[in-house]
Formats: sequence, C-alpha cells, structure tokens
Amino acid sequence: MSSPSPDVATRAARGVEPQAASGVPVEADLGWALGVVFRQYVKASGAALEGLPGGPRGYQVLATTNSEGPKRQLDLAAQLGVDRTVMTYLLDDLEKAGLVQRRPDPADRRARLIAPTEQGIEALCDLERKLRATEDHMLGILDESERASFRMLLQRLAMKANAIDPLHNACVLAEADDPADT
Repeated sequence: MSSPSPDVATRAARGVEPQAASGVPVEADLGWALGVVFRQYVKASGAALEGLPGGPRGYQVLATTNSEGPKRQLDLAAQLGVDRTVMTYLLDDLEKAGLVQRRPDPADRRARLIAPTEQGIEALCDLERKLRATEDHMLGILDESERASFRMLLQRLAMKANAIDPLHNACVLAEADDPADT
C-alpha cells in the first residue's frame, strides 16, 4: 500500500480535504462536446468546399467581398486573419479559377481591390447552399427555435472570446503552436 502524495498530506495537515473526482461522464464536458461538434463540422464543410481554391479561406474571401464590396488586399487579409503572403497566393489561385478579380484602387494606384467575378458569385451561391445543407444536417436534432437559440448563444460566446483574445493572424498562431519548435 502506498502512502499519500506529499501534496495530499500537506493539504490534510492544513485541514483541507482533497477533492474527489466528480464522476461526471466525459459527454458532459464542454471541451469534449465542442471538439466533437467542431471535428464533424470541419469534415462536412470541407466536403462542401471541396475543389474551391483555399477551401474555407477561399469561401471567406468570396463571402466577404460579395457582402461588403471590393476590399483592398491588405485590408481583406487583416479582416480574415490571414498572413499577407498567404493571402497573395490564395488570391492568385482564386483569380486563376476565375472567381475573383484584382482591380486598381482609384484611391491608391499601388493598391488592388479584390472583387468577386460573376463566376465567383455563382460559385458562392452554390457553396452557400452546400453549407446550409451541412448545417441542417449538423443541427438536425434541434428544432427551429433551438437552432436560433444555439446560434445566438454561440455567436455571443464567440464574440466575447474574440474580444478577449482576438486572432489577428492565423499564421502567427500556427507557427507559435508548431511542435517542431518545442
């Protein structure tokens, strides 16, 4: 029989009872639930975006420039949290596919405005239909009012989390978490 760990012995000597595990199943853990839903959504949305240059990032470029109008390349990169060099390659691929165009910015001849082409808008409409079907499948267990509540609550949590710890550049984050650096 082993003796208690020094930490447990110290806590007991101070009159602090060691905490017992709660016995709550892993399915009740927020991290587990978020992870499972996220993994499933990534798989399903990845299939919906298959063939689109840049995948989710390409979709974000099309959706943003369609809903907000043409944007400067650097502004778009900053808004989407994409390294400017990565954005250049992404836009090259989207342009080669005929989905976006770079136009001179009348306010600054050195800058380029990124705008979706007609083909890009058509592709965006198709992608939005596919993503809605993916979301319908993912949220199919919920009725309409539960879906609305879930979306609203998730958006509130996401906005709060982003305000506390905004992601300005996804490449910097990926480089910081690179296991090769440890």
